[in-house]
Amino acid sequence: MIRGDSYDIVVIGAGHAGCEAGLAAARLGFSTCIFTMNLDTIGQMSCNPAIGGLAKGHLVREIDALGGEMAKVTDRTGIQFRVLNRSKGPAVWSLRAQADRLLYRLEMRRVLEEQDSLEIRQAQVEEIVVKDGKVKGVLTSLGVFHPARAVIVTTGTFLNGLIHIGLSSQPAGRAGEFPSSGLSASLERIGLRLGRMKTGTPPRLDARTIDFSVMTEQWGDMPPPPFSHTTSEITTPQLPCYITYTNQETHRIIRENLDRSPLYSGKITGIGPRYCPSIEDKVVRFAEKPRHQVFLEPEGLNTREYYANGISTSLPYDVQVKLVRSIKGLEEAGIMRPGYAVEYDFVSPTQLRHSLETREVEGLFLAGQINGTSGYEEAAAQGLIAGINAANRLRGRPPLILERHEAYIGVLIDDLVTKGTSEPYRMFTSRAEYRLLLRHDNADLRLTEKGYHTGLVGEERYEEFRKKREMIRTELARLETRRVSPEVANPHLRREGSSPLREHATLEQLLKRPEVPYRLIREISPPSFGPWPEIEGIIETEVKYRGYIRRQEEMVRRLQKLGDRKIPEDFQYDAIAGLSREVLSKLKEVRPETIGQAGRIPGVTPAAVALLIMALEKDKRLKQPVIENREAR
Repeated sequence: MIRGDSYDIVVIGAGHAGCEAGLAAARLGFSTCIFTMNLDTIGQMSCNPAIGGLAKGHLVREIDALGGEMAKVTDRTGIQFRVLNRSKGPAVWSLRAQADRLLYRLEMRRVLEEQDSLEIRQAQVEEIVVKDGKVKGVLTSLGVFHPARAVIVTTGTFLNGLIHIGLSSQPAGRAGEFPSSGLSASLERIGLRLGRMKTGTPPRLDARTIDFSVMTEQWGDMPPPPFSHTTSEITTPQLPCYITYTNQETHRIIRENLDRSPLYSGKITGIGPRYCPSIEDKVVRFAEKPRHQVFLEPEGLNTREYYANGISTSLPYDVQVKLVRSIKGLEEAGIMRPGYAVEYDFVSPTQLRHSLETREVEGLFLAGQINGTSGYEEAAAQGLIAGINAANRLRGRPPLILERHEAYIGVLIDDLVTKGTSEPYRMFTSRAEYRLLLRHDNADLRLTEKGYHTGLVGEERYEEFRKKREMIRTELARLETRRVSPEVANPHLRREGSSPLREHATLEQLLKRPEVPYRLIREISPPSFGPWPEIEGIIETEVKYRGYIRRQEEMVRRLQKLGDRKIPEDFQYDAIAGLSREVLSKLKEVRPETIGQAGRIPGVTPAAVALLIMALEKDKRLKQPVIENREAR
């Protein structure tokens, strides 16, 4: 065994989780090395060239508020930005951006290479070295041992990756890239339980062979709204996307060739994403639908390659050609890269703590698709938290744990650790019970304070945040107390089609009217700050939805009184009389950290929670609240 350089923290993998983990660890002052099998694929967008979307855009905003990098890189390389769900309430608005795939990868690599205390090495890690339940370092395929005090595994789809196109398959983590073949066995030797999952990707098409004139053109918002709160303006050129649809002929071609599909021939054993199915799955499961949308996304400014979102497939190449060319506007389309499915190993996430550290090994953290998630945003969020908490462990600080009412990141991690997942986990707004508190427009108000106390948000940015927060508080107080007369307000109200005042009213009472925008308030009684759309939008939402917001806040307070109470890690569940075998088994498997977490475990009934509470009341350790990162609050 050759002894190589030693590091405080080693990150395995340089996808979206690995990049955020490595940057966070290095920025918090620890010598960090990211090991990747290919330096040229750092920050690679393996699937569609887009960041954000419904609920996922919330995650990106939260990553930014905590001091992560994904939002900034997207803003510098994005070629279309749109806020989705504008026709619905603000709780489910979410930003999505098309990114130039090549520029994103190059920009993320530049950021990593310029980061102090961070090294990047091309090597394949085959073993995590553990002694006496503590991580000691990693061993590469060349027999080089790198000592480390903490290790973060972010391997994506590379653990025993197997690609399928038709009935042909080959070992690969991505098309044209070798899989990681030894690390799965190392994780199993440590004592972790592994499973198998599957995801897929559609064919990429040559723009020169596409008839865009018969498709629906879709541009982004103008001016483009940025992801990061530090971005003042998007300067990259913007491009449109295009919409077309499959048809009955497309579906006939697919149905007639299902026997050649690895999904339906039994060749693929991994479980695929229910909410992002292949076109084969959609045709079979939704047989009554006459068509399915195909969303053509540009891969970048300087390429003719288009991503055919909506027809992810692992059918044979000849069938892919036929089904693509059966679609309106794609009759002559050339396939630059065929679609494929990829199977890979993952670790059951119920074996993790909320810090993303494994229960089995001290100092070993997992983040991204290895935990059963799908999507760049879910991976990046986990990578950031794993990087922060690996650093917190080394500096003797408690982990940063985000609660469900504080962030979508908190919902994501709590769902994984408490409930586990049997399919690739995808974030949705419906997963968050407090989504009116977790809007995409207030991510910085919720989390920048935590990012500052963690050490990833600098003084200058924090001071700007404090000014913004105080400005919002001051204006909300002014709206509550400033009264206007009918003579002043009624001319403006008539223009908006709103009923006139008969007596004096506060500005808040006016803004609560559904038809009255904040713009009208500015005309009636100008605030102390100049036009600032972002702040005005937050203020308008806070006023119009104040009753609902306060109701959710009160619900949080009530649940916290009980849910935050800590369960000793060595508590003996077998001693509780009356628990069913199923409940007992689940409590012992997950080993929840709090009563609230115990109640969220699938199958653990309210009656079982009541028995748990009674048993714990006899334990003096329950009297202490959950240990939290108070500085990060």
